[in-house]
Amino acid sequence: ANNNNFARGAPTLLSFTDAETLFHEMGHGHHGMLSDVTFGRLAGTNVLTDFVELPSQLMEHWLKQPAVLERLRHHETGEAIPAELLKKLKAAQAFNEGFATVEYTACALLDQALHMQKDYTGFSLAEFEKRELTRMDMPQGIVLRHRPTHFQHLFASSAYAAAYYVYLWAEVLDADAFDAFVEAGDVFDAEVAGRARQFIYSAGNAQAPEQLFRLFRGRDPVIEPMLKKKGLA
Repeated sequence: ANNNNFARGAPTLLSFTDAETLFHEMGHGHHGMLSDVTFGRLAGTNVLTDFVELPSQLMEHWLKQPAVLERLRHHETGEAIPAELLKKLKAAQAFNEGFATVEYTACALLDQALHMQKDYTGFSLAEFEKRELTRMDMPQGIVLRHRPTHFQHLFASSAYAAAYYVYLWAEVLDADAFDAFVEAGDVFDAEVAGRARQFIYSAGNAQAPEQLFRLFRGRDPVIEPMLKKKGLA
């Protein structure tokens, strides 16, 4: 979980988005470091793509918790983040989520359609994009997050080919999983954390991901926590 794209300075400071990235990548790191399976090929992040972003995106939730934010200090004055600023930060978290969800989902659908083509003879990527966006009734005020010609998730390797949707699916899983901590009344609840370690962070691919989620949550995932997190419900 190596990340070096933070803004340089003296000292180097993190934006809130950078801090989210740090927590996200540390989630991947925990997925590897806490792995406890017999065979290396089943360890850590060697899981189905549908599950690989759950440990990372779940970790992002703790950054937004008052118990964590209140511990952060100004790098010069040592002052805690003012309560009013924390209130504004929380209020802004769902800003523009409708736009962001549409631009992401459109890319995921385009990815699926692109990989369902049976014949690429005379194929025009530009015409394909135009046709698919028309078919999806893409709102004119929203553009694709990734145009096909620079959609590196699809073409840099086969890992996310026809599977760009997994980030949104992981949001369904991570929001539902974090709700287990909320329902326990403590985001650091030891019993829930123990289940998360056992069934999410240490299990690797030793069991089917849907079974691991059921063992952690006691049921299949539901979409409502994700919609609530995005401010869409």
